[in-house]
Amino acid sequence: MNRRSFLLGLAGLASASALPLELFSAPQTSPLGFRLADVTGAAGIRFQHNSGAYGGKFLPETLGAGCAFLDYDQDGWLDILLINGMDWPGHKRGRTTLKLYRNNRNGTFTDVTRKAGLDAEMYGMGVAVGDYNNDGFPDLLITCVGQNRLFKNTGQGSFVDVTQSSGLAGRQALSTSALWFDFDRDGLLDLFVCNYVKWSPNHDVFCSLDGKHKSYCTPEAYRGETCWLFHNRGNGTFEDVTASSGIFDSSSKSLGVALFDYDQDGWPDLVVANDTQPNKLYRNRHNGAFQDVAVEAGIAFSADGKARAGMGVDAGDFDNSGVPGVAITNFDNEMIGLYRAQAKGGYEDIATKSGVGLPSKTTLGFGCLFFDADLDGNLDLAAANGHIDDTVRNIRGNVGYAQPPQFFLNTGGRTFRDVSSEIGDDFRQPKVGRGLAYGDFDRDGDLDLLMTTNQGPAFLYRNDQLAGHRSIRFRLVGTQSNRDAIGGVVRIYHSGATQSRLVKSGSSYLSQSELPLTFGVGQRDRIDRVVIQWPNGRTEEYRNLAAGRAYKCVEGEGISSESGF
Repeated sequence: MNRRSFLLGLAGLASASALPLELFSAPQTSPLGFRLADVTGAAGIRFQHNSGAYGGKFLPETLGAGCAFLDYDQDGWLDILLINGMDWPGHKRGRTTLKLYRNNRNGTFTDVTRKAGLDAEMYGMGVAVGDYNNDGFPDLLITCVGQNRLFKNTGQGSFVDVTQSSGLAGRQALSTSALWFDFDRDGLLDLFVCNYVKWSPNHDVFCSLDGKHKSYCTPEAYRGETCWLFHNRGNGTFEDVTASSGIFDSSSKSLGVALFDYDQDGWPDLVVANDTQPNKLYRNRHNGAFQDVAVEAGIAFSADGKARAGMGVDAGDFDNSGVPGVAITNFDNEMIGLYRAQAKGGYEDIATKSGVGLPSKTTLGFGCLFFDADLDGNLDLAAANGHIDDTVRNIRGNVGYAQPPQFFLNTGGRTFRDVSSEIGDDFRQPKVGRGLAYGDFDRDGDLDLLMTTNQGPAFLYRNDQLAGHRSIRFRLVGTQSNRDAIGGVVRIYHSGATQSRLVKSGSSYLSQSELPLTFGVGQRDRIDRVVIQWPNGRTEEYRNLAAGRAYKCVEGEGISSESGF
């Protein structure tokens, strides 16, 4: 059952109320080396997403909004950004804005939205964090229904809206995920923005299951929309190079985008998750242009040659081969796509044989992330799940509107085990999940999770290590490369094993994880060496580093240990 057949299957039941959600069986003692604890309330995070839904069944209401971990004030502690929607014109019930929470360094956060100048009302969707002007402070691109917004960090604890002066104004769309990356390696971050379909409140299509009552439309009811690529001129403005770069494609219906080096040539490539349209893999041709090679690479379609309803996407070296693989979340009955790199630039979808496919078949996935939760040296996979219509259980008794998120533990590079019910009662409760991001907000060396829900609260999960595993973390600062070192690759070597991570913006769904890189090293005390490949191609190497520490690496200037994590 794909998105279209699911919505058609609701005919005759559009006005019925959803059946109650069953609770899961009694909790079991976790045999794992970590646990995810819900600390949202204790941390002072009080947030409610507003989709604007009032009965008009507008398409963006189903999509939710994203989140980000970022250190906006550069005090060394991660802050939290939660994107929000707003009421539709003519149906105003109140005022809602995004929320910025400053880390108090004691496990709690303070709402500083107004003080930071971010209390502007907009129908926000996603966020991309990046220092586009190389001044040392992260800036924000908020994707929206209508006009996207660019907020420049003043470096004094606040932001200023520079949408107009940057040249990004005057473009209306239903934008979704976005990311910053330096596609021409000139040391300046450029901007890639996903757009979903051609939709606006004034051009809404009436869809109905019974010919009388309005229902949510499938993406097929609307024409596609091209993604956008903006080149950073270096003077605070951007140039639209969508057409000249080869990115233009009005058939796309894009929801997620991830950065990775597909062909291992040192130049950043992109993978885009499309809804009911073939996914895209934009290969960087080193001359300002891209070529879509998704079909040849085997990522465009499912194993049986069909375009799926792609939502979220991430790339990571989950088998420690040195070459990144790709995960894409899809509609229910389509399962997660898990693509492992093969010879000659091809990919094989190993979802079923890896253990990821079947457990994800009855879920509708949005945000997804590769990260090493138990610090054993292997990237695990997490997914935020939730349906688009609250009457789904009336049609399919085994599928709910609110769905438990999933966690797949990497058991050896090419196989995963669904341990969603073993990592804590808090995590496995059903939610209408959407955005997902990771970051070490409490500076204890492991990665915590941030999740958004549609028309619901956000959740902060603290990662508690139980097996004594350790990590080593790296924060890269570019000098000739872009200051965030987005596009840089770090490889560590220890006891004959190798791990690699990419500094990246974007990924998941509408969300942004932290930029510093975390490597799990089990119970090792040291690593043999680390090799840093900077975005401009420069390579640096350091040897015999202690685990259990965080390191600051400045391009061309060396490496130093930072206090704590």
